[in-house]
Formats: sequence, structure tokens, C-alpha cells
Amino acid sequence: MSLNQILLIGRAGNDPEMRYTPSGTPVTSFSLAVNNNRRDEKGEWTEETEWFRVTAWERQAESVNQYLAKGRRVFVDGRLSTRQYTSSSGEARTSLEVRAFKVVFLDSPGGESTGSGAPPQAQSYSAEPLGSPAQQSTAVNNPSEDVEELPW
Repeated sequence: MSLNQILLIGRAGNDPEMRYTPSGTPVTSFSLAVNNNRRDEKGEWTEETEWFRVTAWERQAESVNQYLAKGRRVFVDGRLSTRQYTSSSGEARTSLEVRAFKVVFLDSPGGESTGSGAPPQAQSYSAEPLGSPAQQSTAVNNPSEDVEELPW
């Protein structure tokens, strides 16, 4: 068994950019800044920022393109994938991208957090279409049970 999953909470570093594959599939990309506070050698707090390139596909790409804006806080559940490309200087390069399975908006469209917990206007867009076998299986196997929280 293997697992490739990454969970991120951060702020969009730019407005999303939507494009279409030759077959017409929508793809939206954006950068995500994730901050980490830590103490340095002198005991003073410093903030470090990690940047991630996130891509969303199909219906999720359209929703992310419509609702996401620079500075907005989001939760991203996805997987890491590698992408090969040629730099402007002609060098072959590899980069890591996060392919989003799920994007949840954590604040209002203006970027203000609404306080504790998930805001009432939080919206979630999953890469899995409604009525998929996975969702049907969950509904059939657990019709009235509460979802058990995972240990992480």
C-alpha cells in the first residue's frame, strides 16, 4: 500500500489562471503561501514561507477560478506530482506541483477571516463528481453513522 497526500492551509499568492487542455478540459493554477512561525537561535520569532504551485481540474478548476482571489485563505487536500519542463535557457527542469482533490475557502471573498471555526460561507469543491461510486459506497455503508475522525 502507498499514499501520496498533502494537506495545506495558506493564502493564495496570486489570482488563479485558468486554461484548457487541447481536449477542452479546464485547468486552474495558483500559488499558495504557507507560513510557519519558529524561534531562531536568539529566541526571537521568525516567519518562514513555503510556496506551492496548486492545480485544480475540471469542475473544481472552474469553481476555483470563479471564487479564489489573491490573499484568500484556503485549505487544499491533494497529492504531489512532478512536472517536467524546459526553462527559458533551454535546461530540462523538474518541479513539484500539488494536484488538488479538494479546495475549501476559509474566509470571505474579501480575504477577512470570520473568526473561530469554519465560516458559514466556506465552500468546498471536490475533484470527485457527485454520485461517484466512492460517494455512493460511503452513503450505503454508513447511512446514519458519524464520520470517525482520522488520527492526524
